[in-house]
Amino acid sequence: MARVCVIGGANVDITATSRERFIARDSNPGTVRLSFGGVGRNIAHNLALLGDDVCFITRFGGDAFGQMLQVSCKEIGMDLSLCETCPTLPSACFASLNDCTGEMVGGVADMVVTESISTEWLAERLEAINAADAVVADTNLLPETLAWLIDHIVVPLYVDAVSGPKAKRLRKALEISKNKRLYAFKCNEMELDALSPVTGFLRRYVTRGAQGLEVTTGRRTFHFPALPCTVRNTTGGGDALLAGIVHAGPNAPVEEVARIGLLCARCAIESDDAVNEEMKNLQL
Repeated sequence: MARVCVIGGANVDITATSRERFIARDSNPGTVRLSFGGVGRNIAHNLALLGDDVCFITRFGGDAFGQMLQVSCKEIGMDLSLCETCPTLPSACFASLNDCTGEMVGGVADMVVTESISTEWLAERLEAINAADAVVADTNLLPETLAWLIDHIVVPLYVDAVSGPKAKRLRKALEISKNKRLYAFKCNEMELDALSPVTGFLRRYVTRGAQGLEVTTGRRTFHFPALPCTVRNTTGGGDALLAGIVHAGPNAPVEEVARIGLLCARCAIESDDAVNEEMKNLQL
């Protein structure tokens, strides 16, 4: 069991899924669900289900949603001792729209409270963060904060690119970083376009949907096919994949890391929720 610190967003997810083919600029019959999410929180949730000791680090909004998020994280088993509640800020919120196949059509994220995580705030927690076996961050953090983490984290640091626009934050962070050395990042094809050209990493994980996973380490690139599955919701697939990659550990062979990551991704997208509780029963 590894000790993992996850730094990033925890938000309320509002997910709307059309019952039939989605028609733009019109009202589509379907379902609307409210759940708890956020890339950082989802990764932390998945890691906890996989059996890791998870310390989640974020700032919560000072409203009812923020209280509900904290209760949920504690029930999952996350250590929230390094978190803080911001009385004057609203909770982070992500609204996504899916078509009838479960594929996301688009989304809007309000992550001001997560962006308030500053380098000074993290510096007070640095000793505890570096006591972990690995650290995961998402690009809901501002570029300056990500650059500070790249320069001050002494254990393997993984970064999730989150989205096309926010992936540019990682590119900027590597530009302004002093040591410009990141262990690994995970992105999809759209996010990779926003990141290019990026250097200064040891491993790069690129999700390519039905085409599977591409892993670049050093000058070598490996391709791993996607696993057969029934897609119900793609929202949390990438979060689960990165959790599996981190769970596998930095010393595992590339093939083993990919195998575990893809198993976790399949488990997630076969669920209506961004995180599938059945993750804890995966035979890895």
